[in-house]
Amino acid sequence: MNTHNSLDEQFVFTGKAKTWSLAAIALGVLAIALGFLTNQGERTFANLLLMGYYFTCVCTAGVFFCALQYVAQAGWSASLLRVPQAFARVLPIAALILLVIIIAGLNLTHHTEIEGKDVVAPYLYKVWHQAGVTTPGSENYNPVLAGKSGFLNMPFFLIRIILFLGAYMTFGWLLAKYSETEDELGGLFYYKKSFTISAAFLVIFGFTQPVFSFDVIMSLEAHWFSTMFGWYNFAAMWVSCLSVITLTIILLRSAGYMQWVTQDHLHNLGQLMFGFSIFWTYVWFAQFLLIYYANIPEESVYFLKRWEPEFKPWFWLNIVINFLAPLLIIMARDSKRSTSILKATCIILILGHWLDYFIMIMPGTVGDKVGFFYIEVGVAIGFAGLFTYLMLNALSKFKSLIPKKHPFLQESLHHHI
Repeated sequence: MNTHNSLDEQFVFTGKAKTWSLAAIALGVLAIALGFLTNQGERTFANLLLMGYYFTCVCTAGVFFCALQYVAQAGWSASLLRVPQAFARVLPIAALILLVIIIAGLNLTHHTEIEGKDVVAPYLYKVWHQAGVTTPGSENYNPVLAGKSGFLNMPFFLIRIILFLGAYMTFGWLLAKYSETEDELGGLFYYKKSFTISAAFLVIFGFTQPVFSFDVIMSLEAHWFSTMFGWYNFAAMWVSCLSVITLTIILLRSAGYMQWVTQDHLHNLGQLMFGFSIFWTYVWFAQFLLIYYANIPEESVYFLKRWEPEFKPWFWLNIVINFLAPLLIIMARDSKRSTSILKATCIILILGHWLDYFIMIMPGTVGDKVGFFYIEVGVAIGFAGLFTYLMLNALSKFKSLIPKKHPFLQESLHHHI
């Protein structure tokens, strides 16, 4: 590793980080295998979907972070961009894993109970993808779901997800590639190209991200609908990504890297984490209040399920962690400038939004058979290890940990608030 003043500093992925991430991956594989061997396939698939979606969302939001900085022409963040660019580099693998989970969950079947009947249904999306649900005369026929079959059918469903993830991957790859080429050639040509494709990405992402969350998560409970669900998911993925970016930078600094990052940079990241945690709370409460007040059965069923004894403690803990924790811990300026406090808040929010996705996914997949033991913990640890390994490996491939020819680099290096 070069000195902290060098713009040629390169990350070397060795030592404890590699060992622990590989150990976590092995633990995750073991938990998945035990889940299937102990006839808990439905619960295992639900956890795979949860972590596959979480993994993909964090990587996608890394692309969003880069694009947002370019379009805003932000100077403060120029020296930090390698970290979210590494997220973007991992996105193709995350997207492939999520796609495999979804395809397997749609095509592998098991005996389960739906609306009091024992049926053979797929592990995932069993409400709308079980046999006969759109066939008049079938014992599984459902006129509501038949009316939605033009949108909720497997070919169109998979095509949408592939197109969305393909677009996000392409933009992420281009942003990382242009940044590296800019380091080699200098000038403003690749910065301007990054600005242009970032603007295009934000438009595409803004229209497709809500539909992506409708498909992957909301369609697990296909009778239910909420027009706010997409923005609720966006808030969750954005806060999660900001927390992971901040935690990664803090840990890299503690290992001797990226010493150009100051408390002023961390303060800005803390401000974003705090502000968008409040935004997440606003969307959560607005969705809850509108559904509660309207009291339409097709909408209120979502919250009724989550007030069952199996989920009610987690439901309220979710709002406590993801709202009260950032509100009480990092609202003050001094807290956002304390590395230890910010690090703890990042960990709390990463775990909090895991719980957020848990509450979104489990009632529509495993229902009252939900658990909280080795499958949930093991799969979460496994995916955390996989993300850590792939992200740090991607980070080590950059020739420099700082975009040294970025036109706003000096502004970032001398950032002060």
